[in-house]
Amino acid sequence: MKCPYCKSTQSEVIETRDNEDLGTIRRRRSCLSCGKRFTTYERVENVNLFVIKRDGRREQFDREKLKKGILTSCDKTKVSLEQIEKIVTDVEKDVLSRDNSEVKSKEIGDMVAKRLKKLDQVAYIRFSSVFKRFVDIEDFEKEVRKLTK
Repeated sequence: MKCPYCKSTQSEVIETRDNEDLGTIRRRRSCLSCGKRFTTYERVENVNLFVIKRDGRREQFDREKLKKGILTSCDKTKVSLEQIEKIVTDVEKDVLSRDNSEVKSKEIGDMVAKRLKKLDQVAYIRFSSVFKRFVDIEDFEKEVRKLTK
């Protein structure tokens, strides 16, 4: 594990905590070179899940790519990083619990949109505008009208 401050690979674990909700192990570390502390998270990698894109391409499920898209939608909103992590984890769990090793990107988008809609309407509209490919102001208006009903 590299220290984010000095890039040394020498560190010691000070504290370890299971985080069952997120399926991760949190480790608090101390760098043996510079003495600074940092946190790492460990999780089991799932490599057998593929996303079928709109154009028919298949690509491996990328948790970080999903998280990045949600983070962009939630920029400058009240949605916390912990809530975003929970959305990503919940969606990943839902997809992995299926019998099929493939999932359509539309299904993943629907799962995320449903969760964002409950947390923050602005984040939901931002996410939906990309996910549903809004092309003009009328698309935004329709979606906002649905929210206000």
